[in-house]
Amino acid sequence: MTYADLFYEIKGKFMGADVSDIHEHLAFQFNIADEEAGGAFYVEVKDGELFVEPYEYYDRDAMFTCAPDVLIKIADGKMDPVAAFTEKKLQVEGNIDKALRLKEIIEMKKGASSGEKSAAKKAADKVVKTVVKTVAKKVVEKENKKSK
Repeated sequence: MTYADLFYEIKGKFMGADVSDIHEHLAFQFNIADEEAGGAFYVEVKDGELFVEPYEYYDRDAMFTCAPDVLIKIADGKMDPVAAFTEKKLQVEGNIDKALRLKEIIEMKKGASSGEKSAAKKAADKVVKTVVKTVAKKVVEKENKKSK
């Protein structure tokens, strides 16, 4: 698989997400660690619209680095990005609070393809996101302490 093939596959997976409820600016750079498909691209949410472009984003909120197969699994919703991070399959740099929003964008894509969520499901998801965010912050803090 070439970089162009990977980029267009990932772009197609992200573009179905309804991000109209996200009112803050988010910018994520993805670095693909692979000899054949290696490269960088970004995902940006701006004014409730999603952009995926094949360029580096220097003023990014977070940067993710992983192998192509890991990124495809994450974009498909088959691998949780927080789990990928804790298993050291995904490296994250930058604002951890904003980095955790990647999961929300992926879930919005799944929600768009499976229909509207019930109010109870949305409330449960909010609780789960809060717990995941707390755990992820603690893992990052622990990793930062180890590296010092």
